[in-house]
Amino acid sequence: MFKKKKIKNFDTPYSFEKAVVHADASTKLSMIIMGFNNLRHKQIIKGLLFLLSEIGFILFMVLQGFNNLAKLPSLGTSVQKGVWNEAKGIYEYSQGDNSLLILLYGIATIFLFVGFILIWRANVSSSYKSQVLASKNKKLPSFKEDLKSLLDGNLHLLLLSGPILGILVFTILPLVFMISMAFTNYSVVDNHLTLFDWVGLKNFAKIFSFGDSIGKQFWGVLAWTIVWAIFATFLNYVFGMMLAIVINRKDTHGKAFWRFCFILSIAVPQFVSLLIMRTMLQPEGAVNVLLKNAGLISNSLPFFTNTTWARVTVIAINLWVGIPYTIMQVTGILQNIPAELYESAKIDGANAFTTFFKITLPYMLFVTTPYLITQFTGNVNNFNVIYLLSGGDPTPVGATAGKTDLLVTWLYKLTIDKQYYNIGAVIGIMTFIVLAIVAIVTYRNTGSYKNEEGFM
Repeated sequence: MFKKKKIKNFDTPYSFEKAVVHADASTKLSMIIMGFNNLRHKQIIKGLLFLLSEIGFILFMVLQGFNNLAKLPSLGTSVQKGVWNEAKGIYEYSQGDNSLLILLYGIATIFLFVGFILIWRANVSSSYKSQVLASKNKKLPSFKEDLKSLLDGNLHLLLLSGPILGILVFTILPLVFMISMAFTNYSVVDNHLTLFDWVGLKNFAKIFSFGDSIGKQFWGVLAWTIVWAIFATFLNYVFGMMLAIVINRKDTHGKAFWRFCFILSIAVPQFVSLLIMRTMLQPEGAVNVLLKNAGLISNSLPFFTNTTWARVTVIAINLWVGIPYTIMQVTGILQNIPAELYESAKIDGANAFTTFFKITLPYMLFVTTPYLITQFTGNVNNFNVIYLLSGGDPTPVGATAGKTDLLVTWLYKLTIDKQYYNIGAVIGIMTFIVLAIVAIVTYRNTGSYKNEEGFM
């Protein structure tokens, strides 16, 4: 038996937890005065950066941060008031609280506080590292050497810091802001646009209630969204795969020409195609006019004025838009299925249907399941097809959602057209929950997840 040598590494083991347990007086003082131990050991630039970050944070909290956090529970109480100035003959308005800015600044302050805690932990770890290296009479790395390490051992920190910061500022912060809005009464109703309050789960109760008009519309839109996503995903997949198989057959001539035709349809901007189709399918559009002139119909077909017609129309046109993408996706996979499998099946007497269901389809589903989940997610959020084609119509009188509206298009109408920002935030949260559950449950029960090397 050989004993493993313990390798002493002075670059990584200086965790915050060890620093708290084994810190000396200088390191403990660094927990209060950031950078103190680095400055004591002549790591001047690093120590000054820690100290300046602490001073900057304290100044921000004193000047603005504590005020932001103090107003966050109430979201403001001062209403803008107008006072008539007889001398000037005008109303002079006093500056009131803006709940939207209070909410945004409060959440941003919390994020900044969490960021400062992470910097403070790094300061403690750095101080502890200086303590340990100095006690062992080892050379402490200079600031220049620390920068060089970002191009070598700590390259991951350099490469990931920018993207992570971008995700926090442009993704996580807006998401938290939107989620917080779902627990307020921020909307045009009762003029709750400049000054609004926390209402807890009231908006969620409104959405789930069958007795409320918004609740009834939510369940209808949710059901149609799921139906639409299923049809739009699997019909595109099935028909796209069938066409790809036909084009990929040995007996098919002009394969390059047929593939070029589908690529050409992809090259046309989608919003142009959809707007043209919308114009053609109007009551006095090209399709109805041609059918009337041919004597096939007497009245215009209700492509976007009848619920059933509108839903079938958007699904059918989505096939025309989406099938070319599936063909391109599937063609490469078909060409990589081992030819030996088909030859063996042919020798065993398998016909075309048996070959398809026993070889082609299982292989395709194994490889493309993640793609299908992505497509399903994309169709749930398929704003372009619905909004540009039908606009969500037909819309019942007094309703905020049309019969072809998806959750995402309804969310747009609630926030932009109706200014029901709180309800829109709830719809956004519910859309995320539906997608997350479907994607996770579906993927974890597929062969792509359970048997990753099954077709290797």
